[in-house]
Amino acid sequence: MHRIWGSASCAPISPPSPTKRTASMINRFGSLLIFVALFTGARPALAHPHVWVAVRGEVVFSPEGKIAGVRHAWEFDEMYSAFAVQGLGKDGKPPTREELAPLAKTNVESLAEFEFFTFAKQNNAKLKFKEPVDVTLEANEKKIVTLRFFLPLETPVAAQKPFSFQVYDPTYFVSFGLEKVTPITLAKAPAGCSLSLVEPKPLVATENQKLSEAFFQNFSPGADFGIKLATRAIVACP
Repeated sequence: MHRIWGSASCAPISPPSPTKRTASMINRFGSLLIFVALFTGARPALAHPHVWVAVRGEVVFSPEGKIAGVRHAWEFDEMYSAFAVQGLGKDGKPPTREELAPLAKTNVESLAEFEFFTFAKQNNAKLKFKEPVDVTLEANEKKIVTLRFFLPLETPVAAQKPFSFQVYDPTYFVSFGLEKVTPITLAKAPAGCSLSLVEPKPLVATENQKLSEAFFQNFSPGADFGIKLATRAIVACP
């Protein structure tokens, strides 16, 4: 996951009024500005809120051998997890799926506005997804929460032509990063299908500077910045 930590020696700055997108994101993932203040001791360098997500994905095939959609498992960072489980669970134990179900529903419903941060292509054409199903939110023994859901394609596609997808927030408000070990797998794939991961190119100096300035000055580094940090998963079948 991409993490950026500020310096404690920075002079205080007053963050600007949140944009419509920022307000929506804060509403969707909880009062992030409050969490940042609590988590970091109110360091002004972290005035721009972030959520970090570790991604696992599964490309699911239909009985006919077509790609039916992507099954997601998103593990949230400690800060968001602490908010999600606050006041839930008994005797110090993590909350159950049932207790977290209302939050899972709210999160997934809100993601529709942002295309579920999942962008798929075939033949350079963008593919559309339907509403997610099999939605759950669960907490492990360390009270780290994971959101799971299946995102079906609007129309299943044959895999003889390469299918690819990426998971990212275009404005880099939410930082998505693939898990280090086996982040993407194939489910019920026909014989001979292959999966490859294409890592993003390293940021050039000007892009690193832009990202740093955005973080310290509390604004998005740009509407297309997230894709520059996103790994592409490519599936091909004979």
